[in-house]
Amino acid sequence: MQRPALSKAKPNLLLCFDAFGTLFSPKDSVAHQYAEIARECGISSFSDDELQSNLLVAIKEERKKNPNYGQATGLGATGWWTNVSIIQKTFKPLLQNNQALPPTLVPKLMHRFSSNEGYTAEDGLVTTLRAFRQQRHPQFDNVVIGVVTNSDDRVPSILSSFGLNVSPLRYGMTNEPATTSEAYDIDFHCMSYDVGVEKPDKKIFNAAELMLARVMTSRSGKTPTATELESWQKVYVGDEYAKDVVGSTRAGWNAVLLDVDGKASDITRLEECRPRRLNELFSDHAVVRVRSLRSLAEWMMGTELGGK
Repeated sequence: MQRPALSKAKPNLLLCFDAFGTLFSPKDSVAHQYAEIARECGISSFSDDELQSNLLVAIKEERKKNPNYGQATGLGATGWWTNVSIIQKTFKPLLQNNQALPPTLVPKLMHRFSSNEGYTAEDGLVTTLRAFRQQRHPQFDNVVIGVVTNSDDRVPSILSSFGLNVSPLRYGMTNEPATTSEAYDIDFHCMSYDVGVEKPDKKIFNAAELMLARVMTSRSGKTPTATELESWQKVYVGDEYAKDVVGSTRAGWNAVLLDVDGKASDITRLEECRPRRLNELFSDHAVVRVRSLRSLAEWMMGTELGGK
């Protein structure tokens, strides 16, 4: 009796995303939102242009004085933004008649820019991210999803506020994660705040590869070998060519440019490529572009996504 042919094992995928401009964006300009909260707190004698000018100066000075959102100098992100918001010329020059800074100003600003109060998610974000890791994926046996971003430590809370199930695992954690079978929407974060370098430095992508090993360990209880890690296909999705595409390809990853406005006409659109496996796609194209994360998921899954 002839035995049925054994199916070829499918590869594994490490799929990472930029945060700002890719997974979410500000609901309105940062300066306008600052102005709105300031007026709610009783500071009103200023124009939006004045505030924006002060804010830009404050951020520039604070970056020079306390790089990487204050991580290196021990100030920390909350202290860093407090300095930008108040001490470094943003609001104090706007106060009149010895007006004191309202005590609710900083808490309100920090809350807004740590949650969906200040940001809007990419269309269909939750549905799309969950589609990448369906139980019976047509292309991959295992999918690990991470966020690699030039940012401080607010990103996990912002993503959680959209309804995503976000793992607490982030680069720089010293304790090893407990073995878990919980299915997260996002398995780990690599933020420049923790890594100490920003994209396009390939070290931040190397850090994500280290995080892949930790996720694999938490899932199986076994530390993966170097050979097992090298076998994973690594794909990065971001909206900035100079940081996201250049950085990830230098690190040996495949890159997908999120091109919502269709301006990167010199790069092949993924939607125009016939459905096939990702490794075959990237053997022909160094980088591809998509109009939305939903388009990427639908191309990979070979089906349209329902829901929003």
